[in-house]
Amino acid sequence: MVSQRAHSLSEFRIVLVFSVAAFVCASVAASSAAQVSKKASVAESLSAAAERGINLASRGHCPEALSILKKTMPQIADKDLRYDAAMASAQCGMSVDQADVVVEALVLLNREFPGNPKVLYVTTRYFSELANRTAQKLVQTAPSSAEAQVLVAEAFQAQGRGDEAAAKYRQILEKYPSQPGVHYQLGRILLSKPLSQETTEDAKKEFEAELKINPSSPAAEFMLGDLAWRAHNLNEAIEHFSRATQFDEELPQPYLGLGLALNAAGKYSEAIPALKKYVEMDPTDAAGYYQLAIAYARTGNKQEADRFMALQHELEKKKPQLMPTFQDLSQPH
Repeated sequence: MVSQRAHSLSEFRIVLVFSVAAFVCASVAASSAAQVSKKASVAESLSAAAERGINLASRGHCPEALSILKKTMPQIADKDLRYDAAMASAQCGMSVDQADVVVEALVLLNREFPGNPKVLYVTTRYFSELANRTAQKLVQTAPSSAEAQVLVAEAFQAQGRGDEAAAKYRQILEKYPSQPGVHYQLGRILLSKPLSQETTEDAKKEFEAELKINPSSPAAEFMLGDLAWRAHNLNEAIEHFSRATQFDEELPQPYLGLGLALNAAGKYSEAIPALKKYVEMDPTDAAGYYQLAIAYARTGNKQEADRFMALQHELEKKKPQLMPTFQDLSQPH
């Protein structure tokens, strides 16, 4: 009798354990299903809110649209919807003159949709417009400041009105003799004219004056290196180009200039690192491959010389170049 009761009790316990386990599994499953349902509901509500914001933007209700899009855009999972929301945000940001909103939307679009033609077009258009608006604010709020005056001079320069730009830059120096970039721009204007011994010397003086104000200007160092290269002063050119690469490691042109000058001076093994850096930064310029081929050939590495010469020929077929050329730096640093 005791044995039968013990056996029955054991069976009861087993049944109880299985019942509890089944209940727990069912509860977990129900909880998981509820969480999935909740996430789906949240995603659906975010999507609906984002679509409402996009619709408001399309009808010109930008303040209301941005209020919604700012909250929903970072959490939208659907990529196409994120694209539409970011485009709407950028458009509305321009309409209500909120530059931070525009920039944030454009950064998202360029990160997630690189190479998209519409993204590239909108980015170009909006950044250009933001630059114009900012320039107008600068001229309106601080018209006599050095920065506003430089902006006017740069506008003359961009329009090809070099003499007017030079006159404006000189006026700036009278009032702000230590304003960075002004001597550099004067030097560039001088070099844009037919070259003579006089204009070359005058330009050199301007770049040297720039370095007195801004001793770590890679642009001024580069231009002095270029002038020294043209005058066949190779050691001087090497010094200037070397300093330019030290002051800004991300500028490609000084590396090419340094490689050219070192090759011309017969320092081929020293030229190779600079030229390799240049072709890494600008793989579309045949001049870098040509100079590398020369450097490797003169150091006895025929395999590498042939490889870079082949790359140079391949690029020249696509974009012929008669002679290696320097590309001027558009802005001072």
